[in-house]
Amino acid sequence: MTDANTPDASHQPSRRETTTDALPVDEAAQVSRDVLANVEDVIVGHPDEIEHVFTAILARGHILLEDVPGVGKTMLARAIAASIDCSFKRVQFTPDLLPSDITGVNVFNQKTREFEFQRGPVFANIVLGDEINRAPPKTQSALLEAMEEEQVTVDGTTRKLPQPFTVIATQNAVEPNRTYELPLAEVDRFMKKLNLGYPSQAEESEMLARVVGDHPIDSLGPVTDVETVRRARRTVAEVTVKEPVRNYATRISEFTREHAKLGVSPRGTIALLRAAQARAVLRGRGYVIPDDIQAEAPRVLSHRIRLAASGPRDQGIQVVEEAIETVPVE
Repeated sequence: MTDANTPDASHQPSRRETTTDALPVDEAAQVSRDVLANVEDVIVGHPDEIEHVFTAILARGHILLEDVPGVGKTMLARAIAASIDCSFKRVQFTPDLLPSDITGVNVFNQKTREFEFQRGPVFANIVLGDEINRAPPKTQSALLEAMEEEQVTVDGTTRKLPQPFTVIATQNAVEPNRTYELPLAEVDRFMKKLNLGYPSQAEESEMLARVVGDHPIDSLGPVTDVETVRRARRTVAEVTVKEPVRNYATRISEFTREHAKLGVSPRGTIALLRAAQARAVLRGRGYVIPDDIQAEAPRVLSHRIRLAASGPRDQGIQVVEEAIETVPVE
């Protein structure tokens, strides 16, 4: 295996971020720690999930939060957005929501006698899609182009979205008769799927102590800004991923394809490497090691796997865990 510190010419950052100067790795790591600490002033007991959300933002990904109501999914998204001095929009998904309610619409101006585009809430740095599976598939699909290509096309005109752009969507997991199944094409566009779970007794007691008066989210201020996050994302994009590490990620993805009806797509493997790059930066490294791949794989890959056409959606984690145990690190 070659030296992990040696630059890898085969890894090239995305064209859209080439004009932004990268932060030094240690500065990007410090920005991440500042954001995580700030969010933990509001969210009690979920440090790993908070870290996973922010690494996804740095890795140019989107996050799906699925759990029972009332465990803090929406509050986590709001706290992350409040920690960054950026634009933030919330969309409450309902059965009657239209695609144009998300992307925007052309409206005729009587004074100018011309059509003017009124931007929808998707034109923000962080977009919270609350209970995304309450809207029908046609409305959900309005996010596909935005999440994959960071642009929106309305009436034949394409408009770029602001950078950074991240969708944090929550999903209702307990009312299947009142929700719609997310299309696999949309699920695959989420870099990570996270579950918060119920807090422990001590964590819930601490949470109650914080919210008996004013809620801490009301006084939460930003600890960084959009430009710094752009530069930190550039830092992540420049993290070295050597060929042995890339091959390891590929073998994990191949394992899922051999042991499930629907395995991880190439998009999923790309998401895994990008998430691993972000985790490396959080740990103060400019290169990815297999431990980064193993730490990110369960959250990045599991939701993309189906063992059977109509089987449970949460069985993918078993395949990923088996892959991590079985696939050798070479």
